[in-house]
Parts: sequence; structure tokens; C-alpha cells
Amino acid sequence: MNLITIDFETFYDVGFSLSRMTTEEYINDERFQVIGVAIKIDEGKTEWYAGEEAVAKAIADIDWSNAMLLCHNTQFDGAILKWKFNAEPVGYLDTLCMARSIHGVDAGGSLKALAERYALGEKGTEVLDAKGKRIEDFRDHELRQYGVYCKNDVKLTYELFKKLAIKYPPNELKLIDITLRMYILPRLQLDTRLLVDRLEDVKGEKHKLLQPLADKLQCEVEDVRKKLASNKQFANILEQLNIVVPMKTSPATGKETFALAKGDQGFLALCEHPNAFVQELCAVRLGTKSTIEETRIERFVGIAKRNYGKLPIPLKYYGAHTGRWAGSDKVNFQNLPSRDKKQKALKNAILPPDNHVIMNCDSSQIEARILVWFAGQHDVLEQFRKGEDVYSVFASKVYNKPEVDKTERAVGKTCVLGLGYGTGAKKLRDVLKINAGVEMTEMATQRLVNLYREVNHEVVKLWRECDQALKDIASWPQEKPAYYLGKVKCVLVTPEGLRLPNGLYIRYPNLELKKDGYTYASRRGEVSIWGGAVVENVVQALARIVIGEQMVTINTKYRPLLTVHDAVVCVAPEKHAHEALGFIMQTMNKAPEWAEGLPVTCEGNFGKNYGEC
Repeated sequence: MNLITIDFETFYDVGFSLSRMTTEEYINDERFQVIGVAIKIDEGKTEWYAGEEAVAKAIADIDWSNAMLLCHNTQFDGAILKWKFNAEPVGYLDTLCMARSIHGVDAGGSLKALAERYALGEKGTEVLDAKGKRIEDFRDHELRQYGVYCKNDVKLTYELFKKLAIKYPPNELKLIDITLRMYILPRLQLDTRLLVDRLEDVKGEKHKLLQPLADKLQCEVEDVRKKLASNKQFANILEQLNIVVPMKTSPATGKETFALAKGDQGFLALCEHPNAFVQELCAVRLGTKSTIEETRIERFVGIAKRNYGKLPIPLKYYGAHTGRWAGSDKVNFQNLPSRDKKQKALKNAILPPDNHVIMNCDSSQIEARILVWFAGQHDVLEQFRKGEDVYSVFASKVYNKPEVDKTERAVGKTCVLGLGYGTGAKKLRDVLKINAGVEMTEMATQRLVNLYREVNHEVVKLWRECDQALKDIASWPQEKPAYYLGKVKCVLVTPEGLRLPNGLYIRYPNLELKKDGYTYASRRGEVSIWGGAVVENVVQALARIVIGEQMVTINTKYRPLLTVHDAVVCVAPEKHAHEALGFIMQTMNKAPEWAEGLPVTCEGNFGKNYGEC
């Protein structure tokens, strides 16, 4: 098997670049042009090819059926290779993905930064001189110099890979490949007509809401929409009605600002104002201000048109601190609406290939299960093993009765999922209102907090263990050996951070004790961290590893096309739907070898579109 390291150089300009466009938009734009490519086969000499004809021939001469592709940001170069030259290697490797998982998502992931970190050499700057130049604009000596730059990038990528690959987990390499295939080799399709119809409906619904106000204010519908969407203009309308504009102190700046967000108490009070016209203004603002749905639909329609109906899935491998996948390329599949029947059109528009079905299998309560397993909270663990409803069990303790209703269960669920990480009474009160629609006093929620901590003493003990782990990592005692966290031996506390069962780490860079507790450095600035938050990090990281290992096994028969939180999405021929679903569910009902005793289970279904399953 050959290792092919490549780097494409492409045309870019002020208004046409990856800094202004998504990868998919950029590659599929009519202005897109490959200037050249540098190619290295195994340890051989790196060659530079300039111009479309030379590039196409060089790529065609490679036996891709016996090759692995290596790039720094393979989502970009791999997509060009497939979409523009129809070359498909056996597998995909990516030093950017590897570096993010090894050094953390907040570490510098650029080739320049990584080359400096590993003392591999300097990255050139010749690409800056190529701005605005198409292939025909280059002189021969300029192209040759550009080639030197590009070949150096390939050399740095190859040398970086050798450094990163020394102890890199094999399963994680497979997951990088699976993730990149979701984007480079899309199989899911989009129903453009359904999306266009829904877009027209959304615009029509908003116009219907806005028209009566436009008539009353004697202005155009679009003008009303803009006035309602703008905090300043909305405040001006209120002032003209002699209504006191609600204000609040911004937690970010400490300055006074408008309290006009939909969750602000001031705005909520306006929604119930004695003046019926003010109520109408607030209702229409709520119904028309958000443009998220229109933006999403328009983006999906654009993707479909540019990709002949196909849907490349841009997922960021190791997108979060805990290793979870995240959305990228301005498309986030982690938060597509599913409850609202109308907004579910986005999911309904995602289709399998002809004569296939979409399968969606979701690990049930995996984080709640991992928490009690990791903490050694055996009574709750046993409830999971017996198939009991742990949310109802806790709700029964809250309300002191054997049977609970739907709302009471929702309270129990919120407590079980939230209080395991040290949530206090005030935050619980807010979350209960949002998630369960239940309003409680802070005194009442404090009782729930106390009850949870009383009956889940092992979980509370785990918080304290994690507090000690933070203390040790911040200032590792001399000659102190690494030690395991929790009741199961799968997470190791080391001076570098928390070593996970897949061999990667949860890291807390520049961890130090401040006046109000521990903080670590991130791109967002200092992040507060405490025992309960560490527990949450660990639980999320372990859940991600479980799902990842399951995906690797599933991939032996059915390629995962999308993962959302704890769910895996695949397609299968319609005639094999039951067989395929059975295999995937069997895989996801089995815990990994390192997680002995962890009771995992899943729910699964298939349908003719993503919304159905």
C-alpha cells in the first residue's frame, strides 16, 4: 500500500477564498482553479505539477486502488481530488485531525504552528504572492518558486505524520477516515423541492404575521421586519408608545444593554403587558426575528444544486474538548430541529440513495449510564441493568409517591442528567423551566439538589476525586505515580492530563489555581474548571469513545454517513433493511472491552428519509 502525500495550490482572491467561503462553496464555484499540486509517493522525491493538464495526468498515473491519501486538512485536498479528478484512494489520513486530538482543539493546528512545535522546518510564504493570480498570470519562474513552496508543505506534512503516528491509536485513524468519507464521498441526498416549498411556507407565515402590523404602522412589511429584528429600533417603537424599555447588565462587558432576548425577564414581562398592541409587537417579533430556518434551508438548497443533489456531511473530527464531533463548513447537523413538525422538513429532505433506506440508531442514556458506572453508584447502575426508568425512579423520590406523571418524570430526568455534575439550585431552577416547563422557587430546587446528593453519594465522592486530580495536574507532586480516577480502571490521571482508554488525553493547558478556583487556557480565554465539570468532561469523552468504537465495527459492513450526539446514521438496500438494522443495533448494544459492566443499549429505526427514522 502506497502512502501518497499531496497538497493542492488553488486560485484565491480578495472575495474568493476559504476565509470567506465554505470549503464546499469554494471548490464548486465557477472561479475555482487548481494552480498546481505537489505529490510525494512514500519516501520518494516530491514532484510539482503545474497547470490543469499536467495535474490531471499526474493524478491519473497513480494507482489509487492501492494508495492511502495523506494531507494537512484532507477535507479540502481530498475533496478536490475526488470532486475534480475523480480519484478515490483506499483510505484518508489527516495530520490536522491527528494534531487536534493529540494537542487539544485549542492548540495551534496550522501546518506552520505544528512544524514549529516539532522543529520540522519553516513553512514558506510564497502563497501570499499568489493572491489574485490565475495559472495564466504566473511567469515560469514564479510557478517554479510556487512549486518549491508547495513541495515544502508536502515535506512538512509527511514528516509531521511520522511524528504523530508513532503512538496514534489505530481506531482513531479509522474514525478520521470514516469522518472524511462523510464529506468527500457523500451518499445522502437532498429533496430540493421539499426544501423550496418549506422556504416559501416560512416566508409566507412571517408575511402573514407582519402584514397587520405593517398596516397599523403604515409602512412596508420588510420595514416592519427590520424594525422588530433590531433591538435598537424595537426599543424606539416602545419609547414612542411611552413604554419603559427593559434593560440588563451584560455579563460579558458589564455595561447596561437591552433586555430584549426572548428569555430575558424584561422581555417576558412585555409579552404580558396590559397594552394589547405591545403584546402583538412582542408576539410578531418572536415569530419573525429568527432567520435560522430560512438560512439553513437556503444553505441546503445551495449545497444540493452545487453537488447534483448529494449532501456532503462536514463534520469536524475532535471538534470539542472531549473529542466529540462538531459541525463545520457552516452546517451543523448536531442541532437540526426534530420536534416541530414544520421545521422537521430539513430532516425529511435528507434522503438515501434510490432503493435504499436510512437507518438511525441512538445509544440510550449513554452519558447517564457511564456516570454511575464510572462513579460506582451501584444502585442506579442496577436500575439501568434491569431496564428500569431511572428518571421515574428519582422522580418518585422527589414527589414521594410510587407513580409519577409525564411532567414529574421530566423533572426527574432533568435532575438525573444535570445534577450529576454539581449543578446548583439556581441553575437547576432555570433548566427545569426550559426543559420541563416547571417553575420552582430556588428553595424548592435546593431540596432536589440535596436529595440527589444524598442518594448518589458515590457520584459526589467522584467530584471530590476530580478536585484532587485538578490539584495534582496543576502542580504534580514529585515522584507521585499516575493513578486511576473513579471506580473502574480506564481513566489515568497524569501530569499531562487525563489519559483516556483510547490513548488520547483530556488536557487542561496552563491549569492553575486562581482566587475563585481552577482555570485553564483556551482560545476563548481562561475557562473555569472544577470537580463536577471534570466529571462531565470524562463522561462525555468516554461516551464518544464508546460510539467511536461502535462506528468502527459498523463500518465493516455499513459505512456511517453521519453521527449526531450518540446516534449513528447509515444506509442499506431496502431489501436488507431489517438485517442491517439488526447488525447495527447488536453492535451498539455491546460495551467495549475496556468498559466491562457498562450496561449499554440503543434504539433504532429505518425510514425513507432522515425525519422518519
